Amino acid sequence: MFKCLRLALNSAANSQGLLLTTENIAKHQLRTTFVLKRRNPVPLNKKGREPKALKSKHYVYDVVQMTHVERQPNIDIILKSYVEGIGNAGNRVSVKPNFAYNNILLPGLGVYASPENLEKYKNHEVEEERHSSPNAPITAKIMARMLLSVVMNMETPWTLKPWHVKASFRKCGYIVPEDTITLPEKPIKGPDMNLQDKEFFVTVTINNQEKVNVRCRIHHWNTDLVKRIPYTPNFWEQPAEAIFSEQAAILENLPKKPTVKKSLPNV
Repeated sequence: MFKCLRLALNSAANSQGLLLTTENIAKHQLRTTFVLKRRNPVPLNKKGREPKALKSKHYVYDVVQMTHVERQPNIDIILKSYVEGIGNAGNRVSVKPNFAYNNILLPGLGVYASPENLEKYKNHEVEEERHSSPNAPITAKIMARMLLSVVMNMETPWTLKPWHVKASFRKCGYIVPEDTITLPEKPIKGPDMNLQDKEFFVTVTINNQEKVNVRCRIHHWNTDLVKRIPYTPNFWEQPAEAIFSEQAAILENLPKKPTVKKSLPNV
């Protein structure tokens, strides 16, 4: 009996020793603070008397503030280099905390706008391309991927002008002034069915600084339904020939509009 008891104690001690040697413990810091207020105030005790025991109603609380569900305020950051959609190097910007930590502070693209850093980066200059606005490069990328359909009359003679391209941009939701549109050097005249669905590009200047080439296609239009050219679904996916051979290389290098694949419903 004593031998069995000794074995049981040894096994228990060994198992307890194994449990005590566990070191892989995950520790997470939680910044949660609850500010509460008693619904029923506690009465004051008389001087020199024992405090009265609290009743159950004194343990009913109302929540005044929960810090873990509150929206954190933006933080000020000084950019050390250009961040797309935010600003240029040396700019002081106010962004959301999560975006600042993951996209600016961790990659080393900016620092906190503390008094020391404000003094340190007061005359901070980086030899890099400075953009006219934070959103100018994003706008240029979007316009470089688009395929602009320039709709022209099928019967009335015309010569392509900047205002034709401006009207086509407006149909797509872009407000582009005429003086920012640069057409090809050679004129494009019509109606000419040989130009149907052929490509050329125009150069758009953004804020008098950034320049972007936009792919365009000529499409003839007629108010008569019989003479109207049938609509081609996903016409931007169809290969097209350049109107001018000198523009073919640039058109080949322009990014194309991405194809949106629709998922089939589960049967």
